[in-house]
Amino acid sequence: MSDNATSADNQQGSPAKRDPSETTRRTPLCKKEIKAYFLGALHDGTFSSNKRFRISQKGKGWLKILKRLLEEINYSSWIYKEGKDRDVYVLETLAPFLNFNFNPETLRNKNEMKSYIRGFFDAEGGIPRFKKDRFYIQLTQNDKEKLKKIKNILSNLGIRTGKIHNPSKKVAPEYWRMYVLTKSQKDFVRKIGSLHPKKINTLTERKMI
Repeated sequence: MSDNATSADNQQGSPAKRDPSETTRRTPLCKKEIKAYFLGALHDGTFSSNKRFRISQKGKGWLKILKRLLEEINYSSWIYKEGKDRDVYVLETLAPFLNFNFNPETLRNKNEMKSYIRGFFDAEGGIPRFKKDRFYIQLTQNDKEKLKKIKNILSNLGIRTGKIHNPSKKVAPEYWRMYVLTKSQKDFVRKIGSLHPKKINTLTERKMI
């Protein structure tokens, strides 16, 4: 999970306007696609000492969607608030298919590839917070090799990205970033999109969807 994309809206864009259940209902996903989405989203997760996978967020909107998707494939999860004075919530699950070492290049089905990237984007992707800012789509990761794999998958899907680069070696030497090229932004939104309520709202406001 990256905290470095300070200029981007990773999880804290405009207030959620859509019902998360409606967002989920509009996105038909088979079991394999749901698992691929979670494997991508796991980049925003940790593994606790009691062997539970944890994804934390400010607010519950996206976590409710994750919980419903897990229910669709018969896995349980629970959401709780972390601390009394913080608007931070955690989803925990014991779902055994989750794996931090999963190699996305093993995916062969294009819909599963799209689902994986969608999950990664919802977890680690960035878009502008403010309407006045120039629109961009960035993908960030502390693991450069993983970002290379994501770049290759996007290329296979016909979506072009810029060079993987480190914004500041002094501040964060292990932090890597790449942008979706302007001419591929519409394709990214159309093919990949998002299940994150706040990202969906921002993309709608920017007339990207």
